[in-house]
Amino acid sequence: MNFQTALLDVRRMGEADRLTVVSGTTVIELMENAGRAVAQAIEKRWSVRPVIVLCGPGNNGGDGFVTARHLSELGWPVDIALLGSQDKLADAARHHAELWRGAVEPLTPAALEGAELVVDAIFGAGLSRALEGPSLETLAAAEQQKLPIVAIDVPSGLMGDTGEALGAVASVLTVTFFRKKPGHLLLPGRLLCGEVVVADIGIPASVLEHIAPDTFENDPSIWIENLPRPQNGGNKYSRGHALISGGYPMTGAARMAARAAARAGAGLTTIAVSSLALPVYAAALTSIMVQPLAVPEDFECLLDDAHYKAFLIGPGAGTGEETRSRVLAMLETGRPTVLDADAITTFADDPPTLFQAIIGPCVLTPHDGEFHRLFDPSGDKLTRTRIAAHRSGAIIILKGSDTVITAPDGQSVINSNAPPTLATAGAGDVLSGIVLGLLAQGMEPFLAASAAVWLHGAAATEFGPGLIAEDLPDMLPIIFRRLYEQK
Repeated sequence: MNFQTALLDVRRMGEADRLTVVSGTTVIELMENAGRAVAQAIEKRWSVRPVIVLCGPGNNGGDGFVTARHLSELGWPVDIALLGSQDKLADAARHHAELWRGAVEPLTPAALEGAELVVDAIFGAGLSRALEGPSLETLAAAEQQKLPIVAIDVPSGLMGDTGEALGAVASVLTVTFFRKKPGHLLLPGRLLCGEVVVADIGIPASVLEHIAPDTFENDPSIWIENLPRPQNGGNKYSRGHALISGGYPMTGAARMAARAAARAGAGLTTIAVSSLALPVYAAALTSIMVQPLAVPEDFECLLDDAHYKAFLIGPGAGTGEETRSRVLAMLETGRPTVLDADAITTFADDPPTLFQAIIGPCVLTPHDGEFHRLFDPSGDKLTRTRIAAHRSGAIIILKGSDTVITAPDGQSVINSNAPPTLATAGAGDVLSGIVLGLLAQGMEPFLAASAAVWLHGAAATEFGPGLIAEDLPDMLPIIFRRLYEQK
C-alpha cells in the first residue's frame, strides 16, 4: 500500500509521535510546529479579525496556545479561554502557555463575545467520551452564533477512529498532522470537519514502516500500477470474459452492470438469461452477448467453460432458490465472483452456508440494509466491515457516502470521492459491473474493489448534476484516459 494515503487511528498516531520523540524531536518542538501550521492555515484563508482560541487541558490545548501566539505576532487580536487551570497543564502545553503574554480567561460561552473566528483546541482525536459542561456549552454557543470554527486535529467531540460525533459541532476547517485519521472520512465526522488540511510537523515518514498502517484513503496511487490496460497484441479473449446472471422481469439492473463491465475493460461480456427473457435483453443490448438458458442445468454448463474469468450475480436476480443455487454454483468454481443485491439477501436466513461456500476470490457489495441481513450491524462502520470480511472470507464493499472496502486480512480502504448525485437507483448495479470488469481482466480482487469504487465516484463527479445510473458507464473512458496518462 502507498503510505502517503495511510489513515492513522489514535493508537498508531500516538506511536508515530513517540517514535519521533525517541529519534530526537521533543514534544515541545512538535507542538510548536503544529500550532504554527494552524496559524498559517488561518492566515491563508481569513483577513485579520478577532479570534478566540478555546484551549483544553492536554496537548491539543498546547497546540492552541502556540496558534494564539503566532497569530498575535502577526497582528491578529487574540484571546484565549482555557478549560481548567494553567498550572495543571501537561509539561509541553504548560511550556507554551507560559510563553503566552496575554490574559487567559475561563472557557465559557461568554468568552465568545466579540470574536469573529473560533479556534477549537479543546480536545483532539483521543477523546473517548461525550463532550459535557463548559466545552459542550461553548461550542454549541459558537455554532448557534454562526461563528466560523477552525478545529485542531479533529472537532472536539469527534472520535478519531470512528467518525462518531459525541457533541461535536461543524468546523469550516480542520488542521490535522502527519496523516488523516479514519474519523476525518467516516460519517458523520467527514461532514463536521469542513476542509481538512494535513500539516507536516516534523514526523518522519519512516515511522510508518514501524507502525504498519492497515487503513488507507482510496486513491489511484494505491492501485494504478495494477490497473489493467489494453496491450498491443492483445485480443478480446486476453482481456477476459465476464459472465452475469440476468434476472427477469427486472432486467435493467443486469443490463447496466453488463455495460459497466464492458466499459471497465472486459473483452467480452455475456448475460445468461432464461429463454423467456431473451427478447427483452437481446433488443436492448448490442455489444453485450446474451446467452439463453432453457433449463437450470444450462447455467452449470456455462460455468464449466473456463473462458469465463469472473462472475456476477445479484442485480435484478430476485430472491429464491434459483438465485441461491446459482450463487453456490459460481462460488464452487473458485473463480472471482461478485455478489450484489438479491444474491446477498437470498442468504439472509442462512449466512453460514454462503460463507462456507466462498473458496475463491469473492466480493460482496452490500448497502447497509443488505449488510445487516448477513452480519452484526453493531459497532462503527470500519470495525463491523472488518469483522464481516474476516467472518465471510470475502472482500466487503460496504457502500455509502463513506464506502469502506475491507479484505479478510483486515486491510481497509475508505473512499471519499463519491458525490451526492450517486444516491440514485441503479448506481450500485453499475458499481458491481465495474468490479466484475476489472476482475475479468485479472486484477487482484482487493485492488479491483478499491479501484472500482473510486472510478464509480470519479465518473459521477465527471457527469455532474442530473446524473442517472445509465450515465455512469459512458463516463468511464474519460476517467481511464486520465489515469493512463498518469500511469
